[in-house]
Amino acid sequence: MSARKRISLEEEYSKPTGITADDIAKLRQWLDTQPHLPKNLTDLDLILIYHKCDRSLQVSKQEIDNQYTLRTLFTSFFKDRGLDKETETFFQTMLVTVLPERSKAGDTIFYGRMLDSDVKNFDFATSIKGIFMALDLWQYEEGTWPGLIFIFDLQGIKMGLLSKLDIQNLQQFAAYFPEALLAKFNGVHFINMPLFMDRINTLIKVFHKTEFIQKFIVHQNGSNTLEQIIDIDILPKEAGGKFKSLAECQQETLEKIRTNEDYFVEENKKRIVESLRPGKPKTIADFFDSVEGSFKKLEID
Repeated sequence: MSARKRISLEEEYSKPTGITADDIAKLRQWLDTQPHLPKNLTDLDLILIYHKCDRSLQVSKQEIDNQYTLRTLFTSFFKDRGLDKETETFFQTMLVTVLPERSKAGDTIFYGRMLDSDVKNFDFATSIKGIFMALDLWQYEEGTWPGLIFIFDLQGIKMGLLSKLDIQNLQQFAAYFPEALLAKFNGVHFINMPLFMDRINTLIKVFHKTEFIQKFIVHQNGSNTLEQIIDIDILPKEAGGKFKSLAECQQETLEKIRTNEDYFVEENKKRIVESLRPGKPKTIADFFDSVEGSFKKLEID
């Protein structure tokens, strides 16, 4: 598989988003006045944020700052991204892919499923890192999406996986996930969910706002509620669809990452210089309240 090229600006501006080159020029004019923000942001980076923010210039300015501040501070997920030993293990043991067709509401569908249930091969921080690597690369290739939903297939998940979660990375993921995706987030759907995963739902409710929690949807085993969201045929074969096999999808995603490592070399440079920020530098504490005292660690009964 050869390296994919970024979607052209001509293609992006031809989409029915209402975004113009003049809009992005105004956003870049503001960006050039911010000494702490990365100077190597592409027009596509700005388009993705502007689209997510419903073409609001003021909201986009805040979003740019939040997006790249979080990517700078959350080093477990965003520092030195590339295909090292840990991330390669992730892409070999978990499938993450964009499904071939949109949801019935027109959203792009990001599908994830563990392929190896051996708990010793699971690392939470590396998993989040890998998910965002794949997501970023697909947007680099495809540009703006009308909306984005996630389907996490929990088939084969074992209870021992909960012992591999740590409160700091879970909290950072919760803080990042709803706030700074480069797309309009429209929901997370869980299928084949074992009962013990309710404990994770409890922690998610601690960290997230009510309006975000409402976008977490669990599809009960044996129900047909997922069919109201997507055409089941677009799922991988082992998940009840008619798309490619899990193994085929996994190999395609891994090869995609391998052949686009130059993308991550450049993306790793898009970070904040806090010493240049006007006013007080930001820290992780600015993005969420401390949970010390209530949740110092995950207790697994």
